[in-house]
Amino acid sequence: MATPHNAAEFGDIAETVLMPGDPLRAKYIAENFLENVTQFTSVRNMYGFTGTYKGKRISIMGHGMGMPSISIYAEELYKFYGVKNIIRIGSAGAVLDDVHVRDVIVVTGASTDSKINRQRFKGHDYSAVASYENVAALVEAAKENNVPVKVGKCFSADLFYSPDFDFFQTLKTYNFLAVEMEAAALFPIADLYGAKAGCILTISDHILREEYTTAEERQTTFTQMMNVALDAAIKVA
Repeated sequence: MATPHNAAEFGDIAETVLMPGDPLRAKYIAENFLENVTQFTSVRNMYGFTGTYKGKRISIMGHGMGMPSISIYAEELYKFYGVKNIIRIGSAGAVLDDVHVRDVIVVTGASTDSKINRQRFKGHDYSAVASYENVAALVEAAKENNVPVKVGKCFSADLFYSPDFDFFQTLKTYNFLAVEMEAAALFPIADLYGAKAGCILTISDHILREEYTTAEERQTTFTQMMNVALDAAIKVA
């Protein structure tokens, strides 16, 4: 069945979905890495595609920016379309001295300043962690692709333009690898539906050093992450 946010019918979407925030990154991955591609949705220009990768059926779909956006798309995929595994493939900002632009990180868990999980969890803090199978598969796929990765926790922020710049120093003190905007919302939704979720990120900027990549670079050049995520997806699928 179609939803207000997705034109797909049941069966159009594979059980494993890779989700970048940028729908144009989803389009780029589908066109450059998948075979026998079909587009199953373009509602609100949030593109979704299904094809095969090394003979296995995989879907790619954008999830937009922020926890409310990924929550809508992920919950519909798990609840209405039979999806068993979602791997977010996104960008993030670094705060640690030894994390650099274009480094690839595998996320084990995510803290957040959002109340989104307290709304789900009766006012309590939720331990938002990735599925072990995805963490293990992403690390293994990175080794197979000769891609160095850092493994650890991230912080999912509600605000892109934070008014509290000092907080990034706090994150550095507690050894957070990166700041992004979605993982802490994705992981609990997978738990809710007895499914899996993971997250792999490319560092697009360093917050404290003011180093950046362009929007086009984020869309088309984070190919190391894309290869790793695809190879990991077929291990877990």
